[in-house]
Amino acid sequence: MTLPRHFVSVIAGLLFLALSAPMPASGQDNTTDKYTQDEVLKASKEFFGDTSKDLATIIEKIFKDQGEPNGYITGEEAAGAIAVGVRYGNGWLHRKAGGNQRVFWQGPSLGFDLGGNAAKVFTLVYNIGGANQIFQRFPGVEGTIYVVGGFGVNYQQRGNVILAPIRTGVGLRGGINIGYLHYTREQEVLPF
Repeated sequence: MTLPRHFVSVIAGLLFLALSAPMPASGQDNTTDKYTQDEVLKASKEFFGDTSKDLATIIEKIFKDQGEPNGYITGEEAAGAIAVGVRYGNGWLHRKAGGNQRVFWQGPSLGFDLGGNAAKVFTLVYNIGGANQIFQRFPGVEGTIYVVGGFGVNYQQRGNVILAPIRTGVGLRGGINIGYLHYTREQEVLPF
C-alpha cells in the first residue's frame, strides 16, 4: 500500500519538528516562581487521588531530567486512533507567578496506533514566561499501551518551552505515533 504524497509530506514535516527541537535542559536554577518536587508531588496526588510509588518515581525522574517547573496543567482528555489518531483535552494552567488560565488542546497523530482511551493529565511546564506562551503547537512522539490503566509520560517541546504530560487512564489502545498538540484558549473541533 502506498501513502498519498500529502500524507508523506505531513509525516516528514512532523518528524522534522520533533527531531529538530532543542534537547531538554537539566538542572535549572531555583527561583520563587518555580514549584518544588514536594509541591508537585502533593498537587499530583491530590489531582490523581493516588499515592502510588509509580507516580512518585515518574515525578522524581522528570525532576532529575528537567529540574523545577514554573507551571503545571491539570486536565482530562480523550483520544482514539486507527493509524491516524486524534486527541482532545481541557484543563487549567497553574503558575505561581501569574495564577490560573483555562486551556484546551487538540491534535492529530499518525503511526502504528489502534484503539481509544480516556485519561487524566498532569503536565509539568518548563520555561514558560507569560501564559500566552502555552498557546502554540507542541510536537511529540509517543508510545502507548493502555489495557486498563497505569501512568505514562512523554516530553513535548517548542523552542525553550518543555511540557511533560503524565497520563493515567482507561481504555484499550496500543502503538507508537508522532503528532502534535495544539494548545488553545477555546476548544476547537478540528484537531489541526
